[in-house]
Amino acid sequence: MEPSERGPKPASMRPTLASTHPRAQPLPGSAPKPAHDDPAAPERVAAILASPSYRPADRDTDFLEWDAVRGTRLAIDYQKAELLLEQNRIEHTIVVFGSTRIREPAAAGRHLRECEDAVAASPADPEGARRLAIARRLEAKSRYYEVAREFGRLVGQARIGASGGRIVVMTGGGPGIMEAANRGASDAGAKTVGLNITLPHEQFPNPYVTPDLCFSFHYFAVRKLHFLIRARALVAFPGGFGTLDELFETLTLIQTRKMPAVPIVLVGRDYWDQAFDVDFLVNEGTIDPEDRELFGYAETATEAWRMICRWHAAAGTRGFPSQSAGD
Repeated sequence: MEPSERGPKPASMRPTLASTHPRAQPLPGSAPKPAHDDPAAPERVAAILASPSYRPADRDTDFLEWDAVRGTRLAIDYQKAELLLEQNRIEHTIVVFGSTRIREPAAAGRHLRECEDAVAASPADPEGARRLAIARRLEAKSRYYEVAREFGRLVGQARIGASGGRIVVMTGGGPGIMEAANRGASDAGAKTVGLNITLPHEQFPNPYVTPDLCFSFHYFAVRKLHFLIRARALVAFPGGFGTLDELFETLTLIQTRKMPAVPIVLVGRDYWDQAFDVDFLVNEGTIDPEDRELFGYAETATEAWRMICRWHAAAGTRGFPSQSAGD
């Protein structure tokens, strides 16, 4: 008999979209063992469900904190940011570092006046005098906040090649100089990235990072990797340990040819000549004279941006702007 002559299939044999319909008959185990079969069963099942071993691994935050799972944490710390950066088509970044303590001029001025009032109230307090001296120096450095903000605006206005792709400002997502650079890019209507880090004390991202591009990392190492894999330049403003850490690591990677060279601009030569005496290192023989050429100095946002554009023009970087946005 031909298949067509066998007649219609019984309803029980017809294919169905089983996943769209509830089962007519529940599977075994869909309900816990009832107490009328074993009075101790409900309590035993409750203990099992409450045990950490029963939690799915991807939802068990205690398990994910085990030392033995560090490799997995490193992987997902990297992968989440990587996938979201790819989805947002972030390909070229200018990384900006600088002190979290350098505030915008108005805030720095308020802090200075508070310190002056405190010294006036307790003129014999040496700690108050020390804080006042530091407040004066930080107030003088607050001009760098405006330089960083202007630099962020210049980068935010730039385009790469005929496609009009953006070069994106990337910072550590914190206050101070990082806030200023993100703010300038935001002023220009551009996307801007912040790579925050979890610390023992609570901290907040600055409000000028694009919400979908603000990340919170567990590992400094993974954060450092994301700073550099898309970097087309590094701009370092006056800063402390964090700024020095990122600067020296980048210099070392370029010096040892572990990463392609990118322009490194130090803003504020008076500060950097005291914080980082490169001539002393050369004269002591701990670095070579050619290593002095790995970075340059700038004083203004326009000067820093032009240095970056000229470096890439000389290097033949395809599509990179040949001049600053304001030219």
